[in-house]
Amino acid sequence: MWLSEFEIVLRDRVIPSGAVRIENGRIAEISEEPIENADMLGGGRLLLPGFIDMHGDMVEKEVEPRTGVHVPMKTGIAELDKKLASCGVTTAYAALSFIGASVTSGVLRSEEHTSAIIETIAELKDDLLVDHRIHARFEVTFAPAVGMLQRLMDAGKLHLISLMDHTPGQGQYRDVELYIARIARERGMSVAEASEIVGRRIAGRNGQDDVLGTLQDLSAFARARGIVLASHDDDTLEKVEFVHGLGAALSEFPVTLEAAQEARRLGMLTVMGAPNALRGQSYSGNLSARQAYEAGLLDMLASDYHPASILPAVLGLADLRGGDLVAATALTSANPAKALGLTDRGAVEPGLLADLVVADRQPVARVRATFRAGRMIYGDGTLAPRRH
Repeated sequence: MWLSEFEIVLRDRVIPSGAVRIENGRIAEISEEPIENADMLGGGRLLLPGFIDMHGDMVEKEVEPRTGVHVPMKTGIAELDKKLASCGVTTAYAALSFIGASVTSGVLRSEEHTSAIIETIAELKDDLLVDHRIHARFEVTFAPAVGMLQRLMDAGKLHLISLMDHTPGQGQYRDVELYIARIARERGMSVAEASEIVGRRIAGRNGQDDVLGTLQDLSAFARARGIVLASHDDDTLEKVEFVHGLGAALSEFPVTLEAAQEARRLGMLTVMGAPNALRGQSYSGNLSARQAYEAGLLDMLASDYHPASILPAVLGLADLRGGDLVAATALTSANPAKALGLTDRGAVEPGLLADLVVADRQPVARVRATFRAGRMIYGDGTLAPRRH
C-alpha cells in the first residue's frame, strides 16, 4: 500500500512531498516524490511517526469517571483505547498508581483495583487498537506494594516503574499552602480541614523508617530484569543524584530547571507533560515544558492526563525553534522508543513498524488518521482510499 502526497517527518529531515509504502505491517519503502496511482493521497498533510506515550494516567478515570461510580472495566479500557488512537497514540504506557486505597477516595488506586486493570488490559490486548503496556507509579511510602510489583515484573506484565513521593512539602507539592488550597477546592472542604489532611500525610511520611531500604530493594529487582526506572517530580539536585544512584534513567516532570539540568549532567533523560507544553505552564506552578525545551533540557513528551495535547504541543514546540519538526517530533517517537528499548518503532524508516499519524496543522492541529502496524486504527473520513 502506498501513501502519497505527504509532508513526511523523518529522523533527520522533512520530505516536503513524498510517499511511503507499507507491506506486512512495516514500512517497506520511502519515496522523495509523490507516487502515481497511490492507494491513499494525503493532499500535503503531515505524516509523523506514531506517538509513544510513556506516561498516561487516564485509565483510572475511564473506569471510575466519578468517585465511587464504576463502569465495566472492559468498557472503560476500550473507550480509552479509542481516544488514544484518535489522538495519534500507537504505543501507550498506562500509568497505574500503587499508593494504597487510603491515600485517595474510593478504591481507585487500591491493590485489588489496580490488579484488575492490569489483568483486563492483558486480556483485551489482542483486541485493542493501540499497543498497551504497564507503567507502575510506585509511591515510595507504600512498602506493601513492593511484593505485587515484583510478581508483575516476574510475570512480564510490567514495563516501566516510576518512583514517586507525593508527600506535601517537596516534589510536585513543595508549596504546601498552594497544595492545601487545591485540596480544599477539589474536595469542597474548608482550608482548615484540608490542612488537617495534609498534616496527617506529612506526619505519616516522617514515620516511615525504611523508605531507603524499600527503594534499594525494588530498584535492584527492576534493574536485574531490565525494567526501566524513572523518578517522578524531581525538585532538588540532591534528589536527582539520589535517584540516579538507584539506577533511574528518566526524570519525569522535573519541578525546577536546576533539577532538569542536573538530570542532563548525569545522563538521565527528561520527560514532561504535553498539556504543560501546550499551555506553556505547569498547573502546579512548576517548571514550564517550553522553558525546558528552549534550554535544551527536554527529551520526551507524555500525554500525562490529556492525550489530545500531544500533537498541538509538538507543533507548538517546533515553532519555538523556527519550525524544527524533526526535533519536536522526536519527543514523542524516536526518543521514547530509544529510552524504553522499543527497537521496532519510533520513526518513519524502512524496516520499522508502520505506526504512523496523519495530521493537519490548520485551521487547528488535528489528527486525521492513525496507523498501527500498517492498519488504520483511526480515521475521520478525510483520508479515504483512492479509487483506481
